Amino acid sequence: MIRRFLSSLFVLWVLGFLWFAVALPQPAGKQKTDAIVVPTGSGGRIPRGLALLRAGEAPKMLVTGVYSDVKPREFEVEYGVSPELMECCVTLGFAALDTRGNARETAAWIAEQKVRSLRLVTSDWHMRRAALELQGALPQETVILRDAVPSKPSLSMLFLEYHKFLAAWLVQALPG
Repeated sequence: MIRRFLSSLFVLWVLGFLWFAVALPQPAGKQKTDAIVVPTGSGGRIPRGLALLRAGEAPKMLVTGVYSDVKPREFEVEYGVSPELMECCVTLGFAALDTRGNARETAAWIAEQKVRSLRLVTSDWHMRRAALELQGALPQETVILRDAVPSKPSLSMLFLEYHKFLAAWLVQALPG
């Protein structure tokens, strides 16, 4: 009985990992939202968010999880952002240290900004966990458009992220 249960659990784990690794989330199409949210991390996220902002897909953008020593002027130079665009439309969030912190920082920002829909821009391998954490932190009626930045993650990166995703899912699924 226990052997059968453990075997079934193992098969589910393997099938889940295959789904996680093979069916990575994709970029979103053209759809306007109230804001763009970009957690810092692997390459391509911030440039993608800024391109969407410049294209008018949303009027403002939060970059969450920015290292505390980064100055807005340094960000402007690094990413070719004009001071005018920074002033009107880009918020740098310094409070988050991890994905769960990104979700909390985003929830506080969207409440302050009165955002009802947002475009989450993050790596394809990170999207599922980032969206899960965000859904847990935001009001239920907030619409999250997932916009994955394609990457070429290693098998070990996918393996680690799959387990982080499972842990986050279990934390949210358990009562209390």
